[in-house]
Amino acid sequence: MSRERSVAARGARITISNGVLTVPDHPVIPFIEGDGTGPDIWRAAVRVLDAAVSRAYGGKRGIVWMEVYAGEKSFNKGLGWLPEETLAAFREFLVGIKGPLTTPIGGGIRSLNVALRQELDLYVCLRPVRYLPGVPSPVKRPELVDMVIFRENTEDIYAGIEWQAGSTEAWKVIDFLQKEMGVKKIRFPQTSAIGIKPVSREGSTRLMEAAIEYALLHGRRSVTIVHKGNIMKFTEGAFKSWGYELAATRYRNRTISQRESWIIANKEQNPGISIEDNARSIEPGYNNMTPAQKEDIIRELDSTLALWPTHGDGKWKEMLMIKDSIADITLQQTITRADEFDVIATTNLNGDYLSDALAAQIGGIGIAPGGNINYKTGHAIFEATHGTAPKYANLDKVNPGSVILSGVMMLEYLGWVEASDLINASLVKTIRSKKVTYDFARLMKGEGESGITELKCSEFADELIRNL
Repeated sequence: MSRERSVAARGARITISNGVLTVPDHPVIPFIEGDGTGPDIWRAAVRVLDAAVSRAYGGKRGIVWMEVYAGEKSFNKGLGWLPEETLAAFREFLVGIKGPLTTPIGGGIRSLNVALRQELDLYVCLRPVRYLPGVPSPVKRPELVDMVIFRENTEDIYAGIEWQAGSTEAWKVIDFLQKEMGVKKIRFPQTSAIGIKPVSREGSTRLMEAAIEYALLHGRRSVTIVHKGNIMKFTEGAFKSWGYELAATRYRNRTISQRESWIIANKEQNPGISIEDNARSIEPGYNNMTPAQKEDIIRELDSTLALWPTHGDGKWKEMLMIKDSIADITLQQTITRADEFDVIATTNLNGDYLSDALAAQIGGIGIAPGGNINYKTGHAIFEATHGTAPKYANLDKVNPGSVILSGVMMLEYLGWVEASDLINASLVKTIRSKKVTYDFARLMKGEGESGITELKCSEFADELIRNL
């Protein structure tokens, strides 16, 4: 560890107290360059990040980079796929960044990315999806896309609790489910693999808390809880319910649910409206409900109208809207009604699908940034969200945008927004000038654009630095 101590001596540790980061002028930031195209994009990204920090702060601030190892490079050095020293560095210095990593073949670690998230309890996968002017897109109105996804990062099927079909363990679980729990819905028990999907109150509420806090801090309009609770009622359905419950208790005076807004708006528009007519307005099937169901709706209206002093007379319109959407329809509506979505809070698998699908609308996964964060401890690892693309390794060809924008997220997390703003502005200027890497050049030419200059990965970094 002498190398690490030598690097650390040139900088200082980021610390956290009461949820607030203290960032020195020369923080030590561990980095993993990544596998495949990782070295190419990291070399480009680090130059852009350093240039932006130097330009923004006149040399008074600077990042002290400390390389740590994981993936193929680590394995080839005889350190294993994910050395304890790497985890220790991320634990000690709180904030880091990484390129794409290979998933090892065979047994052991299923995914290095998942392992890092679970070992450090990085419970938020933060995926901002925002269109940059000039980027080619397959949709008509990409400029409507400006969303921030909070994907729960430690539970759901990514917990990795599953047993192979035909294994003794799978048969034991199936036998227990059938004999002890009375489960009769396993269609082909003799050949079924079995997986378990944990979704906890604690995991759900801390994710929702992070989404609400972010939305309030950044003046966002709404938080949409995306779930599949219509089918998975006790996992995804509970995720939705716990999210609404948190908003209605801890953030009561700063939030309004969509249903509450309907109830209050009905009374604002018609002060004399009866409870029953208000109920019929928000529940079209009210007249066909049982007496017990009607009582539940009436109780909901009574509790909502009790908010009138703090939420009535239009006050609710200035508050953060909490709403929910079924996962499958969300994937459609984020294309057809992108401007209706703002901050999204969702479970692990839904967030995986949704973030990549949305990335396609803004130019592809090649420029989609991501961060894995524990807001309680301050630990965060920002990362390129795409794969290693080994066929392009060492060709100085691919777009470094994902890791650069992940670096922008890291700078924002550190509070160094002057530097992050410089990079964002430079990206827009560079792309608008049609000086782009091959992926964008191909799409632009396909759309009939002219005057395009295709740049290498390193040349794209050069152009970004010139345009800072």
